Amino acid sequence: MKFLKVIAIAALSIVSCSKSKITPPSAFVTLNFSHQWDGATVTKSDFNTIKFTNANGQQLSIERLRYLVSAITLTNTEKQKTIIKAIQLVNLGEEKGLRLTSDFAVPQGKYTLSFIFGLNDTGNLDGVYQELNSVSFNVPTMLGGGYHFMQFDGKFNGSNSLINNFNYHVIRAVNREDLANVIFKDTSFEVNLGDVVINESGVIEVKMDISEWFKNPNLWDLNTLNSMLMTDFNAQVLMSANGKSVFSLGAVTP
Repeated sequence: MKFLKVIAIAALSIVSCSKSKITPPSAFVTLNFSHQWDGATVTKSDFNTIKFTNANGQQLSIERLRYLVSAITLTNTEKQKTIIKAIQLVNLGEEKGLRLTSDFAVPQGKYTLSFIFGLNDTGNLDGVYQELNSVSFNVPTMLGGGYHFMQFDGKFNGSNSLINNFNYHVIRAVNREDLANVIFKDTSFEVNLGDVVINESGVIEVKMDISEWFKNPNLWDLNTLNSMLMTDFNAQVLMSANGKSVFSLGAVTP
């Protein structure tokens, strides 16, 4: 009887050890970046036509839209963070960067999905990202170097009854009024999209509502703020504030 008890205990120990070493199933993570204007889908086929109306009642077109997100992160229920992509340049007009799949698999389960719009000061270093250098996404040295966060260009019907250009370019804010004391402000921001469940073939949609750049919380008047915005410290602060309502979580396909 004692011998049988020893065998039973040993068997239970083996089963217990085996269970503790079981690796949970894992999956690669895929993100799709989609774009809307007040809920209507926007693709490159909608470019170069004045067909959108912003919250200020101004009609406009989109001719270029490309933007940078960084530190795309999954945080599990134990608050452990995994960066699945360091930087991602999304270019809607050229249909590049609209989809990314992680280079490695993560354990399936529940996570919080977040990323940085642009680059924070730690990562916004001049010339370090060849993939951004190669597509001229750099910020001039006189403005502090580093990289753009977004280049959004188009045309609009102005109050002068003419078709005017706008260049809604987002960078780190810089004030050069006193060249002996140049002031910088980190205008990147974290986007927290909330909880997602990663399954064996999960695809996550990240939505950008382009119209939000012009309305929340700052109503944007293209007649007064349309170009030379990279050198406008206050405009950069306003754009950063408006960007916080731009992104949302779309469909999560199991």
